Amino acid sequence: MPRTLCRAALCAAALAALLIWSPQAAEGVRAGLAACGEAIIPSLFPFFVLSSALSELGAPQRLGRALAPLMRVFGVSGCAATALCMGLLGGYPLGAASAADLAGRGLISRDEAGRLLGFCNNSGPAFLVGAAGVGVFGSAKAGMALYACHALAALCAGLLLRGGGGPSLPAPPAAEPAPGAFARAVTASVGNMLKVCGFVVIFSALCGVLDASGLFVRLYGALAARCGLELGAARALLTGFFELGGGISALRGCSPTRASFAIAALMTGWGGVSVHMQTAAAAAGLGLKRHLAGRVISAALSALFAYFASPLVLA
Repeated sequence: MPRTLCRAALCAAALAALLIWSPQAAEGVRAGLAACGEAIIPSLFPFFVLSSALSELGAPQRLGRALAPLMRVFGVSGCAATALCMGLLGGYPLGAASAADLAGRGLISRDEAGRLLGFCNNSGPAFLVGAAGVGVFGSAKAGMALYACHALAALCAGLLLRGGGGPSLPAPPAAEPAPGAFARAVTASVGNMLKVCGFVVIFSALCGVLDASGLFVRLYGALAARCGLELGAARALLTGFFELGGGISALRGCSPTRASFAIAALMTGWGGVSVHMQTAAAAAGLGLKRHLAGRVISAALSALFAYFASPLVLA
């Protein structure tokens, strides 16, 4: 009962905030929709369709037989290689959706799918090169370096979270695709895309309200003073805690320093609360403990790798 009352109070407070700062919330919604139309849908939707179509065509089983020795290093079966490839190439939350799809088809166990969430759900190269590299640091080279740090950190997280886990399922033989495989892939991808965009928009509105209320200003001012960061970098870090795209965008105009480069990597590894919610929707029922642990490890290692790599990239 107290938990229910607490949730009701939070919802009432959110409603009041939306009424008080409705113009800023509307502006946040517009910014979120713009981000979806300009970056998220173009970069993610084709990969959603491709991932679903590959599963329909039996690619995980064929890929699994070829990559089984590699995937055993991470304590999962070969079929999980599809989720790893899609997660590294497509971006959040494609890795989680792919892992859930594999489990739903019986190609991997639910325990394996839960383990995959710790290292297969990552940001893609298109976002990091375009939005972070070129958009923030004015260099595709910087974006590729961020992606390399991010991918390496994800693989390290997979090794650190390998653990025990249950036995892997034997890979079943690849079946002949049923008619309408492509149509089903597109339909399923539209639903997944709507979930992703919904979370991006609502968290953009939330950040707009927090900014308008003055709470963000006080928090990132205190963060900048305590950590010795420039104000823009502190604001980006706080925004990126909630929503990755907004956090990266907020870094624009900041000095291209080792600190700002490491902050970009830290935000990318964490993904933002929005990505955690997207993952929960895409991988319903798998549990998010390993995903949360993976994001924390990936954020810390990404920032560490980026900090030491930055002199080579930003020189």
